[in-house]
Amino acid sequence: MSKEVGSLSIHSENIFPIIKKWLYSDHDIFIRELISNGCDAITKLKRLEGMGEIDLKGEKNFYVKVLLDKEKKTLTFLDNGLGMTQEEVKKYINQIAFSGAEDFIKKYKDKGEQDQIIGHFGLGFYSAFMVADVVEINTLSYQEGAVPVHWRCEGGTEFEMEEGTKSSRGTEIVLHIGEEGEEFLEEYTLRSVIEKYCSFMPYPIYLEDVHKEPEKDKDGNIIIKEPEALNNIQPLYLKRPNECTDEEYKEFYRETFKDFKEPLFWIHLNMDYPFNLKGILYFPRFSPVDMTEGQIKLYNSQVFVADNIKEVIPEFLLLLKGVIDCPDLPLNVSRSFLQNDGFAKKVSNYITKKVADKLNALYKNERENYEKYWEDIGHFIKYGILKDDKFYERIKDILIFKTTDSKYVTLEEYLERQKDQEEKNVFYTTDQTQQSQYIQMLKDNGIESLVLTHPMDAAFISFLEMKNNHVHFKRVDSDIADLLKDKEVQENKEEDRKVRESLEKLFKKISGKKDLKVQLENLKTKIPAMVVLSEDNRRMQELMERYQASGMENMSIPSEETLVLNKKHSLVQYMIAHVEEESELMNLLPKQIYDLAMLSHKQLSPEEMTEFIQRSNEILEKMVS
Repeated sequence: MSKEVGSLSIHSENIFPIIKKWLYSDHDIFIRELISNGCDAITKLKRLEGMGEIDLKGEKNFYVKVLLDKEKKTLTFLDNGLGMTQEEVKKYINQIAFSGAEDFIKKYKDKGEQDQIIGHFGLGFYSAFMVADVVEINTLSYQEGAVPVHWRCEGGTEFEMEEGTKSSRGTEIVLHIGEEGEEFLEEYTLRSVIEKYCSFMPYPIYLEDVHKEPEKDKDGNIIIKEPEALNNIQPLYLKRPNECTDEEYKEFYRETFKDFKEPLFWIHLNMDYPFNLKGILYFPRFSPVDMTEGQIKLYNSQVFVADNIKEVIPEFLLLLKGVIDCPDLPLNVSRSFLQNDGFAKKVSNYITKKVADKLNALYKNERENYEKYWEDIGHFIKYGILKDDKFYERIKDILIFKTTDSKYVTLEEYLERQKDQEEKNVFYTTDQTQQSQYIQMLKDNGIESLVLTHPMDAAFISFLEMKNNHVHFKRVDSDIADLLKDKEVQENKEEDRKVRESLEKLFKKISGKKDLKVQLENLKTKIPAMVVLSEDNRRMQELMERYQASGMENMSIPSEETLVLNKKHSLVQYMIAHVEEESELMNLLPKQIYDLAMLSHKQLSPEEMTEFIQRSNEILEKMVS
């Protein structure tokens, strides 16, 4: 072979600035591209054997090696795949038909699986120039009588190609690392990047530091160790679900996500038609307070693409952890973006459906376990419902709610139990300790209370009310249910109106709240006065508090407090009888009742609590004096 000097045939005056600035966003991508090219070369070789075009004589030891030489500042990528002839180097390396990613995809879209853009020699190979000043190729084709080829390029459009010295089949790519790539001359960095992008590639990948001192035993003898691949060539998700054990699923989870807390359960995805998709989604243990994003790794033919691609993975499912491999994904050259939103939507819908199917199966077949998981998965499900209407339709019948008795009911079960009393009202608590007296009042009248303590619940129950017109959620302290009122007591409406107006004037004065309302009721039990916040306004206030905590503009919603006074209580009866009097007791009693009511509803401010304690001491002193 005579030495050849020429110019790279490209549709741009200089491809390298484009590669460095536009084609790939992360410089470490070159490791993925060169290793996946090596794996593709091996796959193509094995296909040729399957087609009867070559006899590998039982050879099974296929590999990709990465050699680090820090002294020479080189990285070498070796494979024992099919190699290239001089003509193939010209075709795949020298003639780069590069007029944009779209044209490149069009050129290869009809060439079948073995010529897909992913892993194709060409642009993937040229990602090496993001970190290398000089790139060399030493290659020898599998073809009988093939001549080895040596190719060299210094990062411009000029190259040199001549007969090489390689004596074994395959390809060797040598990168002479420049300033922009010096970080990749560290073994730890290299290892981390290979594990990130190549964990599940189909052939063993080895990393070797050529200057690393061999390990020795205590006598100074060199310890001979079999090299260990950095990847798992048969990841669990490629197996059929019935071939996998629970322990294998847990081990795969630990190895993949470095999380030693066991997942709650998992979903094994295995679809061949109308598109190819395999994977495993894990439900981790969620923190009730911190709903942080999970990690779903997206692969294309066992080549890592990215974490948490929202076009493929519905947003609410990003709280999960998992691995999804979809060879049919129409990615662009850099694998950073999808080329077909319609296809991505189909994949997204399929994943959502499989998650809903799994949850339904758990509910129907393992309800006891489903209820155990609810403390963790309930927040995830609620988030999914708020984000995806189709997901709600698929799982609406298996939404469960914890009661104050620590049991679980569906909305339908709850309403069925209440049908003779408050059929359209669903009572709930946000703080079982603070609202205990209201919970007990309802319980005494045969009404269950649900426990809804998550910050998301205000939006969640509003959504359910929108979807179920006949249902209205009421916090236990937001209203006095009709069934708690003693309707047998005869009332003088005119007299009650006058007393209520006098009491309202009094309590507005002592509370300093001009919008305070007073309500007089004959309740079935003797309970202290109660402060009630309008349900709609209270929910809006909670939402505003959340927004303000997130740094959003301060917005205030006027509060509407209603003080409900039980006419059966002796203290209330005393106030009614002496409301117009000016006495020492009437100066202390209304304020004390008001604070007691507030304490059963929410915490007092430090100043209010100090005043309450001082007043309580004063009242106790008067009792013994």
